[in-house]
Amino acid sequence: MKVLLVGSGGREHAMAMAIARSVEEPTLYAAMKYKNPGIAQLCEEYLLVNETDLEKVADYAHCADLVVIGPEAPLAEGLVDVLDHRGVRAFGPTRQAAAIESDKGWTRSFMSEKGIRGCPKYALFDDLSDADRFIKDNIDEEGLVIKPVGLTGGKGVVVINSYSEGKDYLKTLRGPVVIEERLSGEEFTVQAFVDGSVLAPAPAVQDHKRAFEGDLGPNTGGMGSYTDKSDVLPFMNKDDYGAAVAIMQDTINALKSEGITFKGILYGQFMLTRTGPMVVEFNCRFGDPEAMNILPLLKSDFIELAESAVDGTLKQADYELRATVCKYIVPAGYPTNPKPTEITIDTDHIDASLFYASVNDRDGAITTTTSRALAVLGVAETIEDAEHQAERALQFIKGDVFARHDIGKKELVQSRIEHMKRIRDA
Repeated sequence: MKVLLVGSGGREHAMAMAIARSVEEPTLYAAMKYKNPGIAQLCEEYLLVNETDLEKVADYAHCADLVVIGPEAPLAEGLVDVLDHRGVRAFGPTRQAAAIESDKGWTRSFMSEKGIRGCPKYALFDDLSDADRFIKDNIDEEGLVIKPVGLTGGKGVVVINSYSEGKDYLKTLRGPVVIEERLSGEEFTVQAFVDGSVLAPAPAVQDHKRAFEGDLGPNTGGMGSYTDKSDVLPFMNKDDYGAAVAIMQDTINALKSEGITFKGILYGQFMLTRTGPMVVEFNCRFGDPEAMNILPLLKSDFIELAESAVDGTLKQADYELRATVCKYIVPAGYPTNPKPTEITIDTDHIDASLFYASVNDRDGAITTTTSRALAVLGVAETIEDAEHQAERALQFIKGDVFARHDIGKKELVQSRIEHMKRIRDA
């Protein structure tokens, strides 16, 4: 069969590798914004195209048996709808269903109206002057969270601790915003295949958004992530995981009750609080980097899962329960003032998985762009061993780049455990 993968990042490289492992032995094609060397190596051919140019992508997809869409932007623009109209099978939510990510205001209102658990206190503002007044009247020592309602690439959410911080951030925005209570706890993510009714969840992952070690610096798209040898993370228990999955299932059921059939990947980002999981946000696709933790562990056939999700016949997915640690390499100055640079990779000595992300491959010379460049993934029986494997791999990647070395280290993981214990005991 012929499979077209849309997307060019590290997430899509992980997806391409999972597709290539299928017993269907698919011929893989790609439509990507720039030449990802990892994806290109797995492809029969590829088209360099803006992934939100729906007509060009759809034209290229006309001979595909299945189109698998990675990024949120083409989903939000309605690529699945265009492909459906042309009779091309596509794995991903329609534009209406993708609003669960592309319109945070709609999602909060929907959760509230349907009584879905885990919805924090929030307020919606089309007029930013009204948002300014709300912050002035409601800011306290707990702080507030400001979220633009649209897509921000995982970098638009800002926690404010004072009126002046909120006022300054609002000056940088143009569109509507959601302002929410600040939640205390530990964040985690659950990703699931969905066929409109059935949810097939993966093990929980914890991402690290801050750019620098010790959770310092500005937010990024994610500097790395880890899983444990279990469905749950070290600071969680089975009930926490089950409650998060139940919230996701309730959300899918509520969408269906409104005539919105969500098919594809549902990503639930949660804050584990003293009273249980609260929904930070929903996304309509795999996480990046979280896909790189999960997909190498997938024992089920990716193509079979994707097709059964499209057909409405999804069953549970099977994952190998091993610990993983993913660390992103980014250009110097990232994320505020990144400087593209050429990098060299000694693949002969790397015993971890390597995922190419935002790089350009020109005649074998790998150059970073201004975003996250590539990631390494350690897989082992323990988080500690997986972290050592990922860390060893970093020394064989040279250039004006950096990574967060603390991700997955025993001290940081233990601090998460102790933090959650304090939260539960409060």
